Amino acid sequence: MPKKPAKEPAALTHIDSKGEARMVDVSAKPATERVAAAEGRVIMSKATLELIRSGNAKKGDVLGTARIAGIMAAKRTSELIPLCHPLALSKVELDITADAKLPGCIVRATVKVTGPTGVEMEALTAVSVACLTIYDMVKAVERGIRIEGIHLVEKKGGKSGHYRA
Repeated sequence: MPKKPAKEPAALTHIDSKGEARMVDVSAKPATERVAAAEGRVIMSKATLELIRSGNAKKGDVLGTARIAGIMAAKRTSELIPLCHPLALSKVELDITADAKLPGCIVRATVKVTGPTGVEMEALTAVSVACLTIYDMVKAVERGIRIEGIHLVEKKGGKSGHYRA
């Protein structure tokens, strides 16, 4: 059976013809509804998870603080990731679920915008900062906490259409 020709890798849109970093011009793209969801996990001991669930962490409400931190991070993504466009987000939802089977927390962010570019980076940033906040709030109790599996779960809208992991 003949081999299929290798597919050309997609061009990197943030690199110009000289190989230099650039911000992509999205001014000609139509403003459409775009949604992205990302997820990650914070793995810890059962005792630390119970401390979070009970609300008795020394620094206060771990999950509530992480939720607010994730929402704030999504709104400030363009200040953290150099070539991201500043976006007027219409929705940032952060769900954090304590999971005894891990043990740990599953962090999921859903971000929505009507604009010329997607919100994948905002969803990933929200999850990353929420996970880091959980770590920060309980690191005095357990230093071996792991943050794992941060990834894009789904994206809708735009020229590339629907993606689901």
